[in-house]
Amino acid sequence: MRRQLRIALVFLGLFTVLTGIIYPLAVTGIAQTVFHHQANGSIIEANGKGVGSELIGQPFSDPNYFWGRPSATALFSYNAASSSGSNYGPTNPALREAVQARITALKAVDPDNNQPIPVDLVTYSASGLDPDISVAAALYQVPRVARYRGLSEEQVHALVDRFTEGRQFGILGEPRVNVLKLNLALDEVK
Repeated sequence: MRRQLRIALVFLGLFTVLTGIIYPLAVTGIAQTVFHHQANGSIIEANGKGVGSELIGQPFSDPNYFWGRPSATALFSYNAASSSGSNYGPTNPALREAVQARITALKAVDPDNNQPIPVDLVTYSASGLDPDISVAAALYQVPRVARYRGLSEEQVHALVDRFTEGRQFGILGEPRVNVLKLNLALDEVK
């Protein structure tokens, strides 16, 4: 019995050191060496200061900026500690109200825009933290952003084109635009 207990304690200590110390240090070391940017949260810097992560959306409601996909995270929008969707089904009145409120907000800041509103500008994502919007959602907002910033639509459209990312590995997902990167580039346009 004592022998079995001693063997069990030795293995407990060995695997605690291996899986609790050596393995995490090795993985952290490899990540910091090979994937430094990603291992540190994919932070985007502006003027030497971290302004956000390229992987987590941020709220933008100023008409001078592109707006991202709505967030349904708990406590407040884009709460990275509480990733979640709304879980509203298509027949839920709360979903209809939220979509209608977003449509109203989009129409209020751009009443002359008669294009169909892309679905990702009015519906929540599964994570509630999407940093990207569809190319259609970005192009829908070009006239408003250009007008509020006093830029030509061609200038703003060129920025959207510059920040459009293709499908991952050429086959996965859809082309998309990172909202934070695009808005930071807008701030650099004179």
